Amino acid sequence: MQITALLTGRGNNTLKDKNILSLNGHPLLYYPATVAKGSKFITQFYVSSECEKILTEASRCNYEKIIRPDSLSTPTALHHDVLKHSIQAMNELGSRPDILVVLLANSPTVKTGWIDDCIQLLIDRPLVSSVVPVIRDQDRHPYRAKTISIEGKLESFFDLSTNEISSNRQQLPVCYYLCHNFWVIRLDQGRIPHEGESPWNFLGNSVLPYEVDEAFDIHTLDDLDRASRWLNLNKDL
Repeated sequence: MQITALLTGRGNNTLKDKNILSLNGHPLLYYPATVAKGSKFITQFYVSSECEKILTEASRCNYEKIIRPDSLSTPTALHHDVLKHSIQAMNELGSRPDILVVLLANSPTVKTGWIDDCIQLLIDRPLVSSVVPVIRDQDRHPYRAKTISIEGKLESFFDLSTNEISSNRQQLPVCYYLCHNFWVIRLDQGRIPHEGESPWNFLGNSVLPYEVDEAFDIHTLDDLDRASRWLNLNKDL
């Protein structure tokens, strides 16, 4: 079984060069890249980007470059298409992975043990399409979320007129949020799944959760400070 890591990141971001910003003395992408290197399962490592700075930094971690086309480097580009392009590039290089570990370049909150646990779960459960980290969060439950109506008033995303929803978070159905640090995906004869639930249909139709205490990605300079604290508390990754 071929298990391959793919680090993904683009240079066209609101926070300039965020994927290579300095974090505790290393570029941001160094953390997911090196943590995956510690896996006992992963044997091949690739990076997908249109940005030469990102490609260069990842290559210093011994990741093989996949140059992403500009059409897949826009803010509206879909991860499914990026993964499809990357797998095609791997095939052309003679690599045909069975399991793909997708790493997000702007998320340093990753541990080798988390990655290996998720890979092991996927190996042990052959009917499972993917295993992904999740965080339990009752405070930000969908039933508590609001949008703004045409009239400018707050209203629920759901029709709650026939349902009595408790204002106590403890009495709401358990709520989990998908993390954006890494995903472990089983390929179907070398192809990314496409039949899963939106917006992450590339995870397939049988997704297992792997609960973690905390994980987040970097969008602002304040996030970098938070990440620095997290790394200092989790030095044994």
